[in-house]
Amino acid sequence: MSSNDPQLVSIGRVGKPHGLKGAFFVERPSEDPDRFAVDATVLVDGVAAVVVESKQSGGRPVIRLDRDAARGAELQIPCSQLPPLSEDTYYAFELVGLEVEEDGGRTLGQVKEVVSGVANDVLELDSGLALPMVEDCISLIDLAAARIVVHTGFAEPTNARES
Repeated sequence: MSSNDPQLVSIGRVGKPHGLKGAFFVERPSEDPDRFAVDATVLVDGVAAVVVESKQSGGRPVIRLDRDAARGAELQIPCSQLPPLSEDTYYAFELVGLEVEEDGGRTLGQVKEVVSGVANDVLELDSGLALPMVEDCISLIDLAAARIVVHTGFAEPTNARES
């Protein structure tokens, strides 16, 4: 993992209440349903909590913890609990903060966020650019060097003609 990676990774956020006993919808949930299984431990804003109830409603996870959690609180796990990935596969949080440049060396910005799209994920850069996470665009991801290289032609030059 790169040096700018957090020690904790988000697996969701406390959403709107569900029922009267303290259960809530998980917003932006992890794709791994086991993260919200009964007896699973999660960190709520950095403090451990145990899942005591888990179900689905409308296709979304609904959980209740062994303690109160404020709406909007981050649900996290330590990075050490993530399964290893195959080569050339990355967790989205590993890409946040990496410098992005074109094949010729022109800097395009830093990854601000990785957004899930319908067809593919998208790198949103602090410069305002949005680049598709597809092989035609991305030529190299180097976590050790904290950089991503994209093929020329996916970003308008900064000195592009004005309309």
